[in-house]
Amino acid sequence: MKPINLAQKHNTFNKLWHPHQIAIVDDMQVLLAKIQGEFVWHAHEHEDELFQVLKGTLYMQFRDRTETVKEGELIVVPKGVEHCPSTRNGEVVELLLFERLGTAHTGDVKHRLTQNHYPKI
Repeated sequence: MKPINLAQKHNTFNKLWHPHQIAIVDDMQVLLAKIQGEFVWHAHEHEDELFQVLKGTLYMQFRDRTETVKEGELIVVPKGVEHCPSTRNGEVVELLLFERLGTAHTGDVKHRLTQNHYPKI
């Protein structure tokens, strides 16, 4: 039970679209990620996902709209909703993610960006 400095943890990795686990809360995991560009359209059929923007601006694309999520804001993507996180103009965005343990990174979609293991930092 020690404080976790999010900025220090973010400085320990540079890989994009590769979440790193910093904590477990009951059956939920807290992840940090750096993203740039567009991800993969996908959904999580049985899990909600929370994205908090720590640095930059996230554009959460849904099939019918795009929500702009600014630094200090968060968005929850409900289970079953297809979405595609992205950034613009080459910006690297730093995120905190909160999701159930075992949530597949890209749902049922298999892609070169799909990760099957989240390193613990």
